[in-house]
Amino acid sequence: MKLFPVNISLFLILFVHYSSCHFLDRITLTNPLKNGDVLLSDRKTFALGFFTPRNNPRNRYIGIWYKQVSEQTVVWVANRDNPLNGTTSGIFLIDIHGNIVLIANDTNNPNPIWSSNVSLSSSPTNTFAKLLDTGNLVLIEKETRKFVWQSFDYPYDTMLPFMKLGLEKRTGLNKFLTSWKSHDDPRPGNMRYKIDPRGYPQFFVYRNEDPIYRVGSWTGQRWGGIPEMIPNYFIFNVSFIDDTSEVCYTFTLKDPSALSRLVLDNTGHLSRTTWQPDDRRWQELIHVPRQNCDHYRRCGSNSYCEEYYGADEFQCVCLPGFEPRNPQMRSGLGGGGCVRKKNVSTCQSGEGFVKVVRVKLPDTSEVHLDKSMSMSLKECEEKCLKDCSCEAYASANEVTLRGCLTWHTDMEDIRIFSSTGQDLYVRVDAIELAKYENKRQSSLVKKGAVTLLVVSVFLLMLLITFVYWFAKNKKQARRRRLDEYLVDRAKGSDLTLFNLSEIIVATENFSDTNKLGQGGFGSVYKGLLQNGMTIAVKRLSKHYGKGIEEFTNEVTLMEKLQHRNLVKILGCCIQGNEKLLIYEYLPNKSLDTFIFDQVKKFKLDWKKRFDIISGVARGILYLHHDSRLRIIHRDLKASNVLLDSALNPKISDFGIARIFGGNQIEASTNNVVGTYGYMSPEYAMEGLFSIKSDVYSFGVLLLEIVTGRKCHGHYDDITYTLVGQIWEMWREGRTMDFVDPSLRGETCLDEQVIKCINIGLLCVQDCASDRPTMLEVISMLDNDIVLPPPKQPGFMFKKTTCDQSNTCASGTEFYSLNGMSTTEIEAR
Repeated sequence: MKLFPVNISLFLILFVHYSSCHFLDRITLTNPLKNGDVLLSDRKTFALGFFTPRNNPRNRYIGIWYKQVSEQTVVWVANRDNPLNGTTSGIFLIDIHGNIVLIANDTNNPNPIWSSNVSLSSSPTNTFAKLLDTGNLVLIEKETRKFVWQSFDYPYDTMLPFMKLGLEKRTGLNKFLTSWKSHDDPRPGNMRYKIDPRGYPQFFVYRNEDPIYRVGSWTGQRWGGIPEMIPNYFIFNVSFIDDTSEVCYTFTLKDPSALSRLVLDNTGHLSRTTWQPDDRRWQELIHVPRQNCDHYRRCGSNSYCEEYYGADEFQCVCLPGFEPRNPQMRSGLGGGGCVRKKNVSTCQSGEGFVKVVRVKLPDTSEVHLDKSMSMSLKECEEKCLKDCSCEAYASANEVTLRGCLTWHTDMEDIRIFSSTGQDLYVRVDAIELAKYENKRQSSLVKKGAVTLLVVSVFLLMLLITFVYWFAKNKKQARRRRLDEYLVDRAKGSDLTLFNLSEIIVATENFSDTNKLGQGGFGSVYKGLLQNGMTIAVKRLSKHYGKGIEEFTNEVTLMEKLQHRNLVKILGCCIQGNEKLLIYEYLPNKSLDTFIFDQVKKFKLDWKKRFDIISGVARGILYLHHDSRLRIIHRDLKASNVLLDSALNPKISDFGIARIFGGNQIEASTNNVVGTYGYMSPEYAMEGLFSIKSDVYSFGVLLLEIVTGRKCHGHYDDITYTLVGQIWEMWREGRTMDFVDPSLRGETCLDEQVIKCINIGLLCVQDCASDRPTMLEVISMLDNDIVLPPPKQPGFMFKKTTCDQSNTCASGTEFYSLNGMSTTEIEAR
């Protein structure tokens, strides 16, 4: 750049006169910009002034940066080739020739450090400099308001909206980006982002003069090498101009208040970023090159590069009709390029074209271009076919499919994209064409089969979705009706209908510290109502399939049952997905926590145990005979007998209980539910249940209370159940050997204990008709009468299973000796 001498004394006078720092809206002959002064654009979008790079304090520059961005982001530098010394101040002003110049405050250097360097015929008082809100520093002629110079014509590393990159054909001015030397050094680096106007114009990134990345030619909506432009450029209006005066590229923002820039860094990467004011950072939209196949001529002539395994690896593949240049190099193993296959001649009958899809078109610097840009794809094919030197063709515009590009030399720098790309039609002979046609037909058949499969799967999923939706809606409708029914039943009875929020407060939002126990139905929590009453809340699990039926069953039954040996239900809560039963709170929990605990069992002496046996018997008798309904409990066991503060027994859990008619004595079911060990043989194996089923369960429970042992434990002989073991000791006259050791030593014990064991064995006899009724059981308990001897019980033995080493272990299935067939059992 030619530098003009200036009148230094004039500058020194001006510097002294304007020694205070302030903001400027323009620079004139009498109003220069000094160290500390800032020239602002009208809307304060951009600022111009002196700056020092963060990690390079020895040099000072005059530059333009974003005023509204928190981190200083420089977009243009005037004196990047000739920085001021860090200790030297400078002045930026209009000189006597009307140019913008930068001078150092040093009388030993009469020449400006930088100048706009334009020839002006007018006087210097007729020009001034202004910074526009586009970031463009302009030198304006006052009379004509014409721009006689602008920084947009001399971009550095940053492209801003409204800036043009490209070639002015009349003046030869080529506007391109040049990288900084490093991140903190604005001096020119060796990277260029520049247009190649030959053939069909395209942009390249060069290292010095060598292309390292081809951005590609304009496709009508993007650059051919950047498919990401389509989804990521929605906030931009991008234009490519190629006319008699210029060939260039520019962009604008749909939102004028947004800030965006394109930057070329010192590694040769282009990045498109936008400022995010909320996050106070630059968000990157595009960063290229980013893959192995983006490197210029990665695979050599007449081949394409294809990424795989997430773009960490790539392969080189010859174009149709071509083979590797080096016979020893298989396709895919290197970048040596490809040549036409041997013994293949062009311009023969039967020739045609094979379509290669989703490509970055080959280098267009030597391409033949249809200047009218109106030729259709079919016309382009005919043109290429008539020309024996034509190797391939494509549409210039991927949107309109107009404009014909034909290649007549080696095709360079082709790559395949995973999604967006253009179609390249490569010339092949008749044999090659037939081969690819067969492949295409085979591919179509496979695609058709795949499509049929996909459609079938889609229709099946649609059907499944419909069935699921229908079933879900039906289930929801049934649940709504059930909720309405339950609410109506609660309102029409003595049950209290609790509010969910009231229960949440009472149980401290169902906290674990308030949990009393858990079963297949859900969990039980202790709660304290606002009136001071302590309650037990049975919360139905949302994932328990049969819980709704059991909940309904329990609400229906418990509101009708009132007996001192049955747990009292206080109310329920039906709200949303929550189904809650509220009972009286029994502080001593369940019977099993006493009789099977080696410490707590001592709290139950024989008198208390006998009272519990009698109380349970009376509760069952009430269900079978004295209540308004005849109820079969079907799940009587130690964990379902709760104890109040005085250790009085109360039967609970009527979820699977059944109501019998007045004259009904037996029923059957295909869905056997209950607890192993307590089920009677006829119920477990045939699904038959009656009042005698409960009698069997009572007998097992009675024997557990007397012995302090679980019905499914392991004893002296592992093949026996508890019932079988007691039966054997009964036959041998050693009954008292099996009594709970905590009871031994009590007076007047033997006779009453033996009587109870006798009653228990009578209750668990194999045949239901041999078992007593609960009325007879109570008579036996309360009176001194001679009891009949028991017959052999059912379910005496446990099934044993052997592993591969023939080591036998006790199983969990119980077998009777009556030879009845088995039924599938569903455990609770």
